[in-house]
Amino acid sequence: MALCDEDVCIKNLKPVDYKRKISAFVDLTRIKPFLKWAGGKGQLLSEIEKYYPFAGGEITKYAEPFVGGGAVLFDILNKYEVQDVYISDINSELINTYLVIRDKVNSLIDTLLQMQSEYLPLDEESRKKSYLERRTRFNFLKVNYNDILNVEKAALLIFLNKTCFNGLYRVNKKGLFNVPKGAYKSPLICDEKNLHAISEKLNNAVIVCGDYKESWSFIDKKTFVYIDPPYRPLTDTANFTAYTEYLFGDKEQIRLARFARELTEKGAKIVVSNSDPKNSNCNDNFFEKLYSGYRINRVEASRMINCNGEARGKIRELLISNF
Repeated sequence: MALCDEDVCIKNLKPVDYKRKISAFVDLTRIKPFLKWAGGKGQLLSEIEKYYPFAGGEITKYAEPFVGGGAVLFDILNKYEVQDVYISDINSELINTYLVIRDKVNSLIDTLLQMQSEYLPLDEESRKKSYLERRTRFNFLKVNYNDILNVEKAALLIFLNKTCFNGLYRVNKKGLFNVPKGAYKSPLICDEKNLHAISEKLNNAVIVCGDYKESWSFIDKKTFVYIDPPYRPLTDTANFTAYTEYLFGDKEQIRLARFARELTEKGAKIVVSNSDPKNSNCNDNFFEKLYSGYRINRVEASRMINCNGEARGKIRELLISNF
């Protein structure tokens, strides 16, 4: 399976002939993530927003090359009129969903409403069967790419996220989604109002499936860049980086830091998030060495997704900036 299919990977602008009917009740001033995403930054927005550099008018562009669930992206779009936006991720199913929301939101909503109407009335045993059938279908579409079915694949991703265990996105080494069904009684599978609003906000965004380095040509001295890579694990047994079948180890963290320095030389303002190794080893100075000369701020966060409920709690994370 190719990492990214060309038709899905790079579609810079919404088709000019695409017409959408936006319901009169839609509030276009507020949007929120359409997926629950491990490592999502919703709880840290009050800290991250302290770095937003848009007030002075010199920064007019925003880039997020590990967009994930988009909590920071949507917070910025709620608060500022940013001229140009670039988002990307290596997860092709995730990026396909962003593209479908931007370009084909009505078809997506129709599909989700159908899934919701079929799923919610079922008893528990029937729900489990329905969930597993749709998980199998989603994995089939992951392996057997067909851009004609992009809307269905996006709808299946959202359906699975709303109904799976803990809203977790995880794949095995073959890249197949393998999360079991969750226990939600009345999941909101189709948030029609929010999807319409997101589609409008992303109207002219550049959306790319690919490596973070592909953002290079977009980023300049007028750009604020938020970089939220897969976190460095705090322990050898805590290595949850399985958003794709591709791992992100120390070598990748080092390459990313080098890329951040290159962007700094271009004049971009950058904030990088990561785990704080000192949670488990007070002598671990990995990021202090890697980002020498940068400002490193430690902030408190909660473990929101963990298979062991007793392991959830407050930990420190890093916000690393070049300004």
